[in-house]
Amino acid sequence: MNEKTDPAVIEPIITVQQHILQEQKRFPGASGEFSWLLSGITMATKMIQAKVRMAGLTDILGEWGTINVQGEVQQNLDIYSNEVLVHCLKVRESIGVLASEENEQAILVHGGSENANYAVVFDPLDGSSNIDVNVSVGTTFSILRRPDGVSLDEPEKWVLQPGSVQIAAGYVVYGSSTILVYSVGNGVHGFTLDPSIGAFILSHPDIKMPEQGPYYSVNEAYRDSFPTHYRNYIDHLRNGGLNHKYSSRYIGSMVADFHRTLLKGGVFLYPPTESNSEGKLRLLYEANPIAFLAEQAGGIATDGTRRVLDIQPNSIHQRTPIVVGSQAEMIEFERFASEAR
Repeated sequence: MNEKTDPAVIEPIITVQQHILQEQKRFPGASGEFSWLLSGITMATKMIQAKVRMAGLTDILGEWGTINVQGEVQQNLDIYSNEVLVHCLKVRESIGVLASEENEQAILVHGGSENANYAVVFDPLDGSSNIDVNVSVGTTFSILRRPDGVSLDEPEKWVLQPGSVQIAAGYVVYGSSTILVYSVGNGVHGFTLDPSIGAFILSHPDIKMPEQGPYYSVNEAYRDSFPTHYRNYIDHLRNGGLNHKYSSRYIGSMVADFHRTLLKGGVFLYPPTESNSEGKLRLLYEANPIAFLAEQAGGIATDGTRRVLDIQPNSIHQRTPIVVGSQAEMIEFERFASEAR
């Protein structure tokens, strides 16, 4: 006879705020400012997901009609998401600098306050061009500490740091459910938004990327313009490389593609092309956060030749190629890359 769970016994739940407070204890002299900072991100992403859920019923769909610093047509939801994040974060006194995909320059906030110790860089809505066809989109973010010796009025120097010094990073996927994934350098943890109580609840504790996965993810429409060793590597996976027949999965929203790779394993590639020799993804607020999470979960992330987190950025909107995934696939990629050097 199967035992039944007592309906009066309620499993304990952990909210993201509780988890952040626990993690904050790892920081010497923690005063609560870090948890207050992260609460600004969770508040903003709740507001964004509410708009995403209503996108087909309101006038939020479609193009805003302007071109951002990336040369891309801004969507209405891009503008809304950016404004919400800036609004929710700039009231946190611990934040001195904000940098976004949608703004050409870094934004100085609370620059005159000695309590302003952090910079936050973010892509407010990755994959927003897909929103009109109900494809998953996301938000990525990276948190950096103000470097020693850098004055309060030098905002670019706050953010032009290699990804290895990130103190926290994460993303939110707005899909069939809304999931927040983040790390403060002590593993990777996922939280699902429970709309009935308006809280992110721990649903994926201590995420570990499988050592080998079943999928490779890349936009094969541009295959002919990839460098030769990328093409050879993809062919190798398709033809049973690593003693496994791989399946192709590509959504076209970087956050969603990486989220699958993080949970299921495999490899996600965004190679350089003939028209984008420096790559397409932005280093500071796209590649660095997912590389940080990948490594914390046991994976590997490179730009094709070096560790992503070791790259010293020279501009806020610097682009980079990226290959990120499980140990087995990444070691095999490095073999192809080294043979091409």
